[in-house]
Amino acid sequence: MNQEILISACEKLGWKYTVTGNELTVFQLNANENLQGEYAMKIVGNKVTYNTYYLQNAKSKVQELQNTFYDLNVKYAEESIIREFKKQGWTFKSNDKFKANENEKVSFYMVGRSKLKAETEPISQIRFTVLKDGSVKTDSDYIPKDIHELADKAMESLESIFGNKREINGKEIPLKYKHKTFCENKKTISITKK
Repeated sequence: MNQEILISACEKLGWKYTVTGNELTVFQLNANENLQGEYAMKIVGNKVTYNTYYLQNAKSKVQELQNTFYDLNVKYAEESIIREFKKQGWTFKSNDKFKANENEKVSFYMVGRSKLKAETEPISQIRFTVLKDGSVKTDSDYIPKDIHELADKAMESLESIFGNKREINGKEIPLKYKHKTFCENKKTISITKK
């Protein structure tokens, strides 16, 4: 879990916490609570340890934190994508046809324009859909090489920000783009660049 968002979630819930290295320790969930110096929960990375001795409702408190974290994480993902793509010269476009549902919370496009003189389709867009937990799905068709490289730079920055690696699931290349492709469609590509 992104610690910055975890801290925001604790603050939104009014919980008292400390941070030591990559460990966040929640020691008070409300002002009337006395845990006798014990913690309510500890979070290290994606692992949550909670105290069931002093907290009868510990599981529901973990769920409350998770729900708050996810809500904040959706907004964080959206803002991060827009910011990183804008740094690379892409522009934001709303997805007016999108209707949020239980799993898909936000959807929008980032639009890039190729500067290659010989490019017959200079404008490309990538559709981003942010899921309820803040994870992201993308979809695009042909993207010219120059703006494809800029999109890769933005995506590499996002990998660092989100703390995870992207997985690319290739799709069938439409016939009209087969002569223009410069990437090989391997169906599934895990990017693990260091």
